[in-house]
Amino acid sequence: MRGVRWRRVASQIGRSVAVWAVSTVTLLLLAGILPDFRLRSEGGDSATDIAVTAAFGAGAFGLLSAVVWPLLVRLLLLVPALVLGLLVFFLNGALLLLALRLNPAERGAAAPETAVVVAAVMSAVASATGAALAVRDDDAYRRRLYRLSDRRRRSGPPSPSSPGTVFLQLDGVGHDVLLDAVGKGLMPTVARWLDFGDGGRSTHRLTPWRTDWSSQTGASQLGILHGSNHDVPAFRWYEKDTREVVVCNRPTSAAELQRRAVEYAGHGGLLTVDGASRGNLFSGGAEQQALVLSIATRRRSRENRSRAGYFAYFSDPANAVRTALSFVADVGREIGQSTRARLRKQRPRVSRAGLYPFVRAFATVVERDVVVASVTGDMLVGRAAVYADLVAYDEVAHHSGPASRDAQKVLEKLDRSLALIESVAEHAPRPYRIVVLSDHGQSPGETFRSRYGLTLGDLVRAGCGLPVSRSAERTRSGAEARAAVRAALRIPVEEGGERHRPARRPEPIVLASGNLGLVSFPDVTHRMSKEEIDARHPALLPTLANHPGIGFLLVRSDEHGGVVLGANGAEIPLAGLDDDPGPLAAFGPGAADAVRRTHSFPHTADIMVNSFHDPADGEVLAFEEQIGSHGGLGGAQGKPFLLSPLVLSAPVADGAELVGAEHVHRVLRRWLRESNGPQVPLESSEERAA
Repeated sequence: MRGVRWRRVASQIGRSVAVWAVSTVTLLLLAGILPDFRLRSEGGDSATDIAVTAAFGAGAFGLLSAVVWPLLVRLLLLVPALVLGLLVFFLNGALLLLALRLNPAERGAAAPETAVVVAAVMSAVASATGAALAVRDDDAYRRRLYRLSDRRRRSGPPSPSSPGTVFLQLDGVGHDVLLDAVGKGLMPTVARWLDFGDGGRSTHRLTPWRTDWSSQTGASQLGILHGSNHDVPAFRWYEKDTREVVVCNRPTSAAELQRRAVEYAGHGGLLTVDGASRGNLFSGGAEQQALVLSIATRRRSRENRSRAGYFAYFSDPANAVRTALSFVADVGREIGQSTRARLRKQRPRVSRAGLYPFVRAFATVVERDVVVASVTGDMLVGRAAVYADLVAYDEVAHHSGPASRDAQKVLEKLDRSLALIESVAEHAPRPYRIVVLSDHGQSPGETFRSRYGLTLGDLVRAGCGLPVSRSAERTRSGAEARAAVRAALRIPVEEGGERHRPARRPEPIVLASGNLGLVSFPDVTHRMSKEEIDARHPALLPTLANHPGIGFLLVRSDEHGGVVLGANGAEIPLAGLDDDPGPLAAFGPGAADAVRRTHSFPHTADIMVNSFHDPADGEVLAFEEQIGSHGGLGGAQGKPFLLSPLVLSAPVADGAELVGAEHVHRVLRRWLRESNGPQVPLESSEERAA
C-alpha cells in the first residue's frame, strides 16, 4: 500500500514538472512572438538568464493559479455569470503580471493587454498538457474531476451506495428526430445505449410521450419538475384578473408559475430530496441551482448562488479560455451558415441577424459548458437527483429548421456531452442512472407572416374592423436561450412588444406561442363567450375560422360550454368531439382531450387559435418568426421522448400511452423511489400505479 502511495506521489510530481516545462517553453515562445512581452532586462541577458526567468514566471503563475485563483472566484460568485466569464481574462492577466513581479531579478515585463493574451494561452496549454498526461491514469483523471466539483461534502458522511439519478433534458429534440440522428450515426452514445447495429446489448429503452396542447418548455418542464402545469395555456398569455401578460421565460412569471404549481400539487417538486437543478426554467424544489430562471429575480445569497455550478466551472481559468474560443468560433459558424442560406435563397428562412449569433453561441457553448460542468460536479459529490436542461438544439432548430444540417451538428455535440457525463459517472462515489428526455419536439414550416403577408394580430384586427398596418410587423421569438442570456447578465426579461400590464382597452391583445395564438379582450373582465364575441365583432370568428392558415378555434359557449370552430361553419361542442372530431381530425389522437383540458383552465384566452397542420409532411405555420416551432398541436412538436435505463421499471404498461407532462412527473418520481426509497411527499396509491 505504501509503495502504491509513493508511486502516486511520484506520478503527480512528474506530471507537475512536465506541465511546468511545457509552460516554460510556451512562455519563451510568446516572448519571442509578442512585441510587448519580454523576459529579459533592458540591458539584455544571456540565454540562461532568460530561461530561468521563464521558468520562474511559469512556476509562479501556475502556483498563483492553483492557490489564489479559486479564492478570487469565490469572492466573485455574486457577479453575473457572463460578467464573471469576461473578468476571468483580466484577472488571469493580473496574476501573470504579479508572477513576473515576484521574480527577484525583475527581468520580465508585459503590457497589460498583452498579459491577458499570454495568461490565456498559458492557462490553455497547462490545462491541455495536464489532461493529456492524466488521460491514461484513472486515479489522476478522477482527482482532476474532483477538483472541478464542489467540496462541501469532503468532511461529511460517505455517499450512500444506492443509485443516484441524472435527468438530462435535450430541449426540443423530438422522438423521430432522435431516431433519425441515431440512424445517421450522429449520436453514437445514444446508439450504443439502444444497441443500434453494434451487436451488443441495449441498456436503455426509448419511449415516446405526448405533450399537452401547450407543447413548450414552460408547460412541459413545470409539469415534469413540479407535478402540475394546471392553468398554463401557452408560452405567453394575458390574465384578466391581474391585467398582466405572463411569459414563461420572464423570471417574475417563472417564479409565480412555480409558486402556483407547488401550491396546486401540494409538494416542493421532483428534486426536493438532495437534488440539483441546472439550466432550467424552474427549480423542481432543489437546494442546489445554477442558471435557473425562477430564481433570477432574487438577490444572490449564500443559499442560491449555485457554487457547484459557477465555482466548479470558473475555478479553472482554462475553462473560460476554452469556452471563449468556442463561443467565438460558433458566432463565426452561425454567420457563415446564415450567409450561405441567404445566398442560396433557402426557403423557408427567417432573419438570423442582430444579436442572434451571440444568443445562439450562448446556448450552444456557454450554457452547455456550465450546465455539463455543474452536472459532473453534482455527480462527484453524490447528489441523489440532478435535472439539467440543454437548450442548444431548440435554439438552433427554431432558426435553421428541425432537420437542418445546422441542427444535426448540434445533436452531435450534445451526444458528446452525454458521453462525458457517462464517463464521469464511472468515477462518482455512487452509481448513477442516466435518464435522457425531451420536453417537446419541433414542427417544421414557414411562418404565417411569410406565407400570407400578415400576422395573426393583423388578421384579428381586420376581423374586428380595426385598421391594419400596411407592413406586417415581426412577432418576437420566444426561444428560451434569449431569456437565459438576460438572466445570466441580470437584465430584466421584458419583451418589447408586450407590455407587462396592458391598459384596459377595447382593442384585442393578440399573443403568439409557436403555432398557437391567443386573443383576449382586456376591457372585458371575464372570459367572453362565442355569443358575446359575435355580438361585438360579428365578422371576427368567421374570418379566423375560414382562413386557410388556421386549423381550428376554441371558444367558450353559453349553450354548449365550449366549442371548436373550423372552416365552412364547422362548430363542434367539446362533449361531442369523440364522435365527431371535425377540424381536430387532422391533429391526431389525443387532440380532443388536450383541448378539453385547456378549456378548463381559469386563464384560457377568449379565443384560442391553432394554426393549419398538414399531416402529410408534418408542417405547421408559426405565428412567431420561427421555421421550427412548438407551442400548439400538430406534427412532431407534440411527440418528445423518454430514454431510460432498463434497470428502471417500464414507464407505462405495454399498450398504454404516456400522455402529458404531469404523467411524466409521476413516472420520474416512481424511479426515484425505486432508487432511493420513499420520497417526500410519499406517493399516493394513484401515483404508485402510474
